[in-house]
Amino acid sequence: MYKKIILSTLILLSSVVYGQSGQFFDAPFGGGIGYVPAWYVPNIDPINSQLKEIEMSELSSSGFYSSGIAGFLYVGFVKNLRVGGMGYGGSLSTSDENREVVYNLGGGGVTLEYTLPFIKDLGVSVGAAIGAGNLELDMYRNSGEFTWESTWEELSDPNIPSESYNRKLENSFWMITPTINLDYPIYRFISLRLGFGYQFTFADKWTADNGQPVSNIPSDLNSNSFFIQSGIFIGFFSF
Repeated sequence: MYKKIILSTLILLSSVVYGQSGQFFDAPFGGGIGYVPAWYVPNIDPINSQLKEIEMSELSSSGFYSSGIAGFLYVGFVKNLRVGGMGYGGSLSTSDENREVVYNLGGGGVTLEYTLPFIKDLGVSVGAAIGAGNLELDMYRNSGEFTWESTWEELSDPNIPSESYNRKLENSFWMITPTINLDYPIYRFISLRLGFGYQFTFADKWTADNGQPVSNIPSDLNSNSFFIQSGIFIGFFSF
């Protein structure tokens, strides 16, 4: 019964708002939150050069899938301006019989966007995300045979030979990401998104394992990346 009442109320509210939106809303209004999958294409040539030298298969240079969450809200005191937030993460990997290299990229930040006022019935917004992120490169080599006791023996005695190798390189960075997004409401409470952008990174720092500095990192190994994104949002939308 409660579900029917809530559903009926939402439908009624949607009909009223839709019929009066031209009278009351002379600018985009509302907000929502949703799932935002994307495809990132960073430069991984420096990594693939090293993989080729050690005779491992290369990481895909065509990019990788990322999962993300984003949300926004139009601020009433500035027409067509919406503020929000976003976060994403994804990875690439390659492996052979006893070795593996995993590339992980993720980040998040605050979004500021301006919806173009001369386009009606959908939201075409230009803006940027400002935030921070992390690039992590994990490298493994082992025989695949482990015991509880040998793990602690390897840690306590550096003279014990080990076939197991693990190295983690991390790059923390700040980012500014210009974007263009198109949001199309298929219903007053559901909207679809298609967009793209470019992630510019700066003030990055590389460390290894437990925070030790790393030197001689290739200058073109960074998290700058073009991306295409889509999304589905739930909220209230009046464009």
